[in-house]
Amino acid sequence: MEMRLFESKAMSASETVQMGRMYSNRFSGFRHIPAGAKFSPQFCSCRGILLKASYSSHPSSSKNNFPSSNAIGSVGDKLAGETCLFQIIGTNGTGTRPNLFPREITVLDAFDDEYGGVIVDPERLPANPNAFGYILHSSLSHWSMEGKKGIWLKLPVERAELVPVAIKEGFEYHHAERGYVMLTYWIPEGPCMLPANASHQVGIGGFVINENNEVLVVQEKHYAPACAGFWKIPTGFILESEEIFTGAVREVKEETGIDTEFVEVIAFRHAHNVAFEKSDLFFICMLRPLSTEITVDDLEIEAAKWMPLDEFVEQPLIQEDSMFKKIISICIARLGKRYCGLSSHQVVSKFDGRLSSLYYNVVDAQDFNCSSC
Repeated sequence: MEMRLFESKAMSASETVQMGRMYSNRFSGFRHIPAGAKFSPQFCSCRGILLKASYSSHPSSSKNNFPSSNAIGSVGDKLAGETCLFQIIGTNGTGTRPNLFPREITVLDAFDDEYGGVIVDPERLPANPNAFGYILHSSLSHWSMEGKKGIWLKLPVERAELVPVAIKEGFEYHHAERGYVMLTYWIPEGPCMLPANASHQVGIGGFVINENNEVLVVQEKHYAPACAGFWKIPTGFILESEEIFTGAVREVKEETGIDTEFVEVIAFRHAHNVAFEKSDLFFICMLRPLSTEITVDDLEIEAAKWMPLDEFVEQPLIQEDSMFKKIISICIARLGKRYCGLSSHQVVSKFDGRLSSLYYNVVDAQDFNCSSC
């Protein structure tokens, strides 16, 4: 038998007999190797490399006549500790198929999710794109026979060469981050039931007013022509795994240098097709100032100051815009204790056992957050 690097063009479906996944330091652990086998030095010790095995034998050869352990060991040493996929092709001259390795379906390393799907281990992907494509195809067949549903394939940016291979197998883009791209595959017939990519971005605005009835406002360095000269409250986006109230405090600190304390969510706006067809949630938070000295963020902010509330409200852009005008009127109502916003409460749910922030209105008039700022 002579074993050499796998050549996809030389193999047909009728020739393929079986494939096996081997975890062995020596070939001597395997059985049913035809007599007179000979091994070429063209073995590759890289994980996941596809090899082809062809052989010749004679009817007079004894099926119990195995190669010497030295011959087997010389090859096994080259593959010690590695995982390789073999294709056994041809017949043994008697019209029967050889049984070189145990029958075992080769699949990608993965684990089941709680919804009947599979999550592929991104740390244990085959090194060779051709090997990855072949094993991926085999894995999909295996998972289909097992009745699996959705397949999640996370490819790190350093393995970007595997993306077109997966796309060719029918995977679709789900989402991407700086360090990876997530692909999915839905096995059952009918519409895909996997959850879609995140549909919203989350923004916050900090309404900060001091004891002198002055609002903390900024002018941004980059703005639309219609907003030229407009003084606005500090705004920004929530970071991954960041609470709404901590995001509001952080943004105010970054843009103005003012330390604040979260009071309530006064209101929130829901808009659609804002950025790359994504929806937008924007939370207006009332914050209590803990410092007074302003330090401007030179990267984003042109200027910042404490502005009298009346002067702030009288700006043309606020007076002419129904949404801005309504937001400010709600904030003023909150200052006059005629309105109570949503305060944050930490709760744990038995469904997932995780600590969460629940925002709700406290009706009790004696509650601190609802009675004063």
